[in-house]
Amino acid sequence: MNTNLPMYDPAKTYDDNFDNGPFGDITNNVDSDTTNSATFSFLGFQLNSPFGIPAGPLLNGKYVSAALNSGFDVVCYKTQRSVPFGVNEFPNVLYVNVDGDLTIEKASQPLVGKTTPSDDPKKLTITNSFGNPSRGPEFWVNDLKNCLTDEQSGQLVIMSVVGTIKDGSSHDDYYQDFADTARLATDTGVKAVEINLSCPNVANEGILCYTPDAVEAICQKTRQAIGNTPLIAKIGYFTTEQENLLRSVVQKMSPYVNAISAINTIPAPIVDEKGNQALPGQNRLSSGMCGASIKWAGIEMVSRLKKIRDQLGLNFEIVGVGGVMNPDDFHQYIDAGASIVQSATGAMWNAHLAQEIKASL
Repeated sequence: MNTNLPMYDPAKTYDDNFDNGPFGDITNNVDSDTTNSATFSFLGFQLNSPFGIPAGPLLNGKYVSAALNSGFDVVCYKTQRSVPFGVNEFPNVLYVNVDGDLTIEKASQPLVGKTTPSDDPKKLTITNSFGNPSRGPEFWVNDLKNCLTDEQSGQLVIMSVVGTIKDGSSHDDYYQDFADTARLATDTGVKAVEINLSCPNVANEGILCYTPDAVEAICQKTRQAIGNTPLIAKIGYFTTEQENLLRSVVQKMSPYVNAISAINTIPAPIVDEKGNQALPGQNRLSSGMCGASIKWAGIEMVSRLKKIRDQLGLNFEIVGVGGVMNPDDFHQYIDAGASIVQSATGAMWNAHLAQEIKASL
């Protein structure tokens, strides 16, 4: 076995990764360090560490269990739907070289996606375009139940869900589907649910977090469906010019959510070395960028969310996500106001990241 592989191998199809992964070091990595046992709190739950993996890399229960075993103490099962939904055409992950931060200005121009990495893994930036695939609740409900048995004391599994537009469905039906899918999740016994309002890779559904009324309706319906189960809303990056919009969105969701997670990715147009669209298929010129170059945006959003919360006297916790590749990145997020921090790209390529961060606490 090649232990240098990331847990998700970009050279393999999504289905191959789903059925045969995870790969690399995470398959045999065991965290035995309990010196920080249950000394942190999030959503009322005690955690061994305030660090884990967001929705995305953990495709199914095998991935979730491997992450928990490796010491990632707060992890999200990949976003799921109320119906089966296909994955975008292969490839789904490309490597992108970014010089420094991926600013909004840089992200407005075409970036070159490649199938082979050339960066230091700790400075890696990738683009991913999956479309929130799901094998449907016929698979994920029982799979989630099974992997919850691997959730140990001081650990938290979160289920991420998204609504699906179906033939003939109204806006209200679409919003209700978020709630219905969240209810399916809570029926498994999972302790917390995240609603994904931020995915940039499903063109017909759009990025909902920028529409305050839609946010309010989804959060309200989901709260009604799941009762007192803690609810997290995942949002994307808001530019500084969108500050009033961000404040409106936060105010709309705050009566219903217990935490806000930011960010998902920064969308950018991705081309090949000839300047042609790199990812095949309709509406796939733009895809989400993640990794080291978006850390600035995640930290900035955490700071802004904290400021809004404090100014308006609201009550929610903050999950910091984006570009966490090493312990120093983690501490920058904590200093900015995050209750917990999660890493996708960093954790994919470094199965020991949670243990490195625990050693720095």
